[in-house]
Amino acid sequence: MSSQILKMFINTEFQSQGATIRGRLYKPVNSSISLPIVIMTHGFSATIGMVTDYYAEEFCKSGFAVLLFDHRNFGISDGEPRQEINKWLQMRGYEDATNFVGGLEGIDSKRIALWGDSLSAGQALVLGSIDSRIKVIIGQVPACNDKSAPADEDGKLFGAIVEFHKNGDIVGKPEITNGPLPVVSTDQKGTPSLLKPLTAFRWFIEYGGRHNIGWKNLATYVNPNAIVLFHPALCAKHIKAAVFLLIAKEDELTSSVVAKEVYDLIPGSKELMEVEGGHFGLLYHPSEIFNKASKAQCDFLKNHL
Repeated sequence: MSSQILKMFINTEFQSQGATIRGRLYKPVNSSISLPIVIMTHGFSATIGMVTDYYAEEFCKSGFAVLLFDHRNFGISDGEPRQEINKWLQMRGYEDATNFVGGLEGIDSKRIALWGDSLSAGQALVLGSIDSRIKVIIGQVPACNDKSAPADEDGKLFGAIVEFHKNGDIVGKPEITNGPLPVVSTDQKGTPSLLKPLTAFRWFIEYGGRHNIGWKNLATYVNPNAIVLFHPALCAKHIKAAVFLLIAKEDELTSSVVAKEVYDLIPGSKELMEVEGGHFGLLYHPSEIFNKASKAQCDFLKNHL
């Protein structure tokens, strides 16, 4: 990493749901103006050093501040149980990050974007429908559920999502617990894993196995005993932020059909980019697809933030 890149960020931390969340605060060198900011975190079980940091660098080079953090229970962030994924808890983490950047000197609290990949992209869409401070949402291969959402003409299901996010017992007894299991494995009969495609194994082992990344091939997925379905499609028509979704044509992990249904429901400014290949293509660096996607995202941020 060059000295110029090293100067881009400082280590930072904030409090979220009783735990210390850690990450990096990027700012363009020698910037003295009040900056718009992009809040970023990683996808399913990953850490901030697994290519999300390269996207953060591109946004910073384009003139944006960036807060990039590890989810609670993962990487350099605190939180127990370790390696436990709780999408409701992680969404509150996004909200706590939004509260944190709103009080930072040199940050324009009226120009905040959320960025997510896979599971975190779905969380960003849901939170963006609830929190009016969010002006832009960028979602890479968003995990929006494998099935279409039920009808919600009267908005009661969306209202239940809002209520559970704000007041629900998100760490209560889960209705679904899957794990602890390896995140990836090449032997689904002998050692079953949470993510089954070989493409997932290849990506996690390559990028998670690098020095000082902090990734562990173990996770538990829990879903608190919510009375409401967590589904971005139930929230999409309530999103007022500008939205840029990048969807893989051959996504092997999540439904690109459902992701497009979510996109179609978003009423305001939006853009869709369909990329060649599968779920992990956007997370290879250096690559042509990374260059194309990061440039398009920078352009969208410049136009809408």
